[in-house]
Amino acid sequence: MHIRTLLKEGFKMVKFGLQFKATLENVTNVRPVGEDFRWFLKLKCVSCGEIPDKWQYISLMESTPLKGGRGSASMVQKCKLCSRENSIDILGDTITPYNMEDSETFKTMVQFECRGLEPVDFQPQAGFAAEGAESGTKFPEINLQEKDWTDYDEEAAESVGVYEVTHQFTKR
Repeated sequence: MHIRTLLKEGFKMVKFGLQFKATLENVTNVRPVGEDFRWFLKLKCVSCGEIPDKWQYISLMESTPLKGGRGSASMVQKCKLCSRENSIDILGDTITPYNMEDSETFKTMVQFECRGLEPVDFQPQAGFAAEGAESGTKFPEINLQEKDWTDYDEEAAESVGVYEVTHQFTKR
């Protein structure tokens, strides 16, 4: 579609799914914790194609009103290049844990509703939790920034881990 046509019609709300993939060792229920969990993303302006270098984060706790009283979004921002106002909203009811049976496959962990933005990269950080697959031992503070995490489950007397974390986005 031509840019002028897009600008004239305005951007439609588009949903993107963040699909998570990892190799799980003796853990299950890997998930983001709390409404203050920060999803670190790189976002592209659909209007001009600008992708800022810095990571931006959004969380369920943040809510910014949209112009014209059209509701609110997790983040509303004006593109530095084309000055278009864009928004992204976390669809909280779509947040899904990554379980042992999902290991080594892509699974949608969350969906974002976007207007004028498209997520192009994701950086997992701190704020994840998991449980021992057999023991149920809680691991409440997992940082996936290095794309790997290891620990030891005392109750099950075995090592646990989340390895080779990767992702992809799907347009819904």
